[in-house]
Amino acid sequence: MRKVTPQSSWHETWKYSYPYDLLEIYGETSDKGYAYSYANRRQHILDVIKKVAQPGAKILDVAAGQGNFSLSLAELGYEVTWNDLREELIDYVKLKWEYGTIHYAPGNVFTLGFDSQFDVVLIAEIIEHVAHPDEFLKKIAQMVKPGGYIVMSTPNGEYFQNRLPKFSECPDPSQFESIQFQPNSDGHIFLLHLDEIEFLAKQANLSIIETKLFNNTLTNGYLKLRYLLDFMPRKFIDQFEIFTNYIPPLMQRKIHNSMVVVFSC
Repeated sequence: MRKVTPQSSWHETWKYSYPYDLLEIYGETSDKGYAYSYANRRQHILDVIKKVAQPGAKILDVAAGQGNFSLSLAELGYEVTWNDLREELIDYVKLKWEYGTIHYAPGNVFTLGFDSQFDVVLIAEIIEHVAHPDEFLKKIAQMVKPGGYIVMSTPNGEYFQNRLPKFSECPDPSQFESIQFQPNSDGHIFLLHLDEIEFLAKQANLSIIETKLFNNTLTNGYLKLRYLLDFMPRKFIDQFEIFTNYIPPLMQRKIHNSMVVVFSC
């Protein structure tokens, strides 16, 4: 993935995206908690996709933003379709492209006629931004070929610091329609719990084949632990992350704030 140099003439969405690229792909670690947790999420997502799909498979990356997953997957040999509401980001993604096959399909993904076209659909950090996650997952499932997969990453609603409501306990989700699709954690509406994800999967006729919880409180630098990250070796952070992946599942649900779920269609 090619590194780009910011320019004053850039579109505002490019300028907004570039600081995230510094943290996510260019090795800038001014916010080590964000950088470490993103690196873990990126690796878990790529690992599960490599498990379920061979190079050459068709992958749709929904709400792909600055295209870091799209570009990484293309470099791994997949045929990737980038999608986002912000069409102006296409040229920004193209600046970073080095090799691999990427198609660009800007706009509302649900109006693009993608029924049963993809081996894998990636929905990374999206479902927590929508007012109707049940309907969202059903529509995404329609885009996957029979026998294909949906790979979803989202914050873990059972993390002990979560203060957002459960979707299953909200009598009228439509009240949140006016604020959905906002970027960053300020735009989170519901953070799903594992039991809710199981229920949503059944509603969408999906099977859950893998769930992975990760990013403990130290890794993501929460509770002011970010100050420890400034002098703790990265190797120690990674080893502690591995350790917490082996503690009892009920404890994992409380101390990990991220998850990746793989659904089969």
